Amino acid sequence: MALDEQLCYVYIQLPGTVETVPCASLKVRGVGAGSFEGTFTYGRKYLARHNVVALDPFHIPLSERPQKFTKLKGIPGAVRDASPDAWGRRVIQAKLQRSEADIREMDYLLNGPDDCAGNLSFGRTVIPPAPRRPFNRTHQLADLIAAAETLEEHGRLPHEMLEELEPGTSMGGARPKVTVEDEHSIWLAKLPEKGDRHNLQRIEYATLELARTAGLRVCGTRLERVGARDTLLLSRFDREWNPDAHAYWRHGFVSGLTVLDAEDGYLGRDRWSYPLLADELRRWSVKSGDDRRELFRRMVFNAMVTNNDDHPRNHALVHTRGGWRLSPAYDILPVPMLSVERRDLALEVGRFGRAASLYNIFSQCETFGLTKDEALALVTDMLVIVRTWRGFFADRGVEPRSIDMLDQAILPPSFFRDTPPDAI
Repeated sequence: MALDEQLCYVYIQLPGTVETVPCASLKVRGVGAGSFEGTFTYGRKYLARHNVVALDPFHIPLSERPQKFTKLKGIPGAVRDASPDAWGRRVIQAKLQRSEADIREMDYLLNGPDDCAGNLSFGRTVIPPAPRRPFNRTHQLADLIAAAETLEEHGRLPHEMLEELEPGTSMGGARPKVTVEDEHSIWLAKLPEKGDRHNLQRIEYATLELARTAGLRVCGTRLERVGARDTLLLSRFDREWNPDAHAYWRHGFVSGLTVLDAEDGYLGRDRWSYPLLADELRRWSVKSGDDRRELFRRMVFNAMVTNNDDHPRNHALVHTRGGWRLSPAYDILPVPMLSVERRDLALEVGRFGRAASLYNIFSQCETFGLTKDEALALVTDMLVIVRTWRGFFADRGVEPRSIDMLDQAILPPSFFRDTPPDAI
């Protein structure tokens, strides 16, 4: 191999089994000026299996031919989705004692957690390596919080502490997090930070429960008290306990970014769009009508609470035994803003761009399988719930000062604008 080329093997846990097998190889080489080309090749033995599945049926279809990729630094989207996120990358940088500039995408794959998002894992040999260690448990959360805070403050940790603080999955945002096991369930634990001015774990918990009450499909949530602080636990919807095998089924997972075939980062956001994602659900989802309506609810709820961190990686599809479906909602947090005239989401909402207002929300409702009257009725029903947010949050232990802070985020006047600015 050339000096600027890296190789890894991709493994998959086959649907409906607890068997992990090699499925492909991935080579990535630099092609100059910070650009990379990846070559993804399914293995012939894998293709010959009776229960073979594609990692991504539209962008990495089953084929004996090598498939080339230049987006996402040469990493196919479905593979990149199993790589750690911003927090996990910090943990890997500390483990390798290398700066961000000295680490390539392949390094993150090869040094990621045993339990990546979805059903993929990676290694340097054709045969999958044995798992390195068991899951963390909830009783370890106090030590994990202390380790995360030390890493946040100093950028490094003793080796034994780093081994406990695994990089985590690509789900759940950029805040410190770890995967923990509790009573045959896998949870993503979002940890508090020293610099937090508000109890963001409790706020996110209340927001997700408000979304559930408003009719959204939301992942399981719970709060775990650790000393004087809270940890938010989100159920891993890509895991399912199999009591017969005494192991977990790992379900396939792809982000909205992969489904949209979009670039990461704000410079490559021309395909960041709810209507485009709804269109993609027509061919991806086995229940596209239900999932498109669900996506519309999430877009509306994000607009109602000013969750402008709704980028494509915070949407996902999960592959269960029935096929691909829109995943439960996760990572929703209100963001207080001073702007009164306009609020924008990360994804385009309708014909008027990213504006999080009713005139834009209703502008392409037919793309989500809704008539204007059906969309209006849905929004009206959601408003009945969301308007109770102050009491709802107080009942779930959110502090009064935090509720006052969130007043700028939830149901801002700009949400109710039903006429575009150029029509006034």
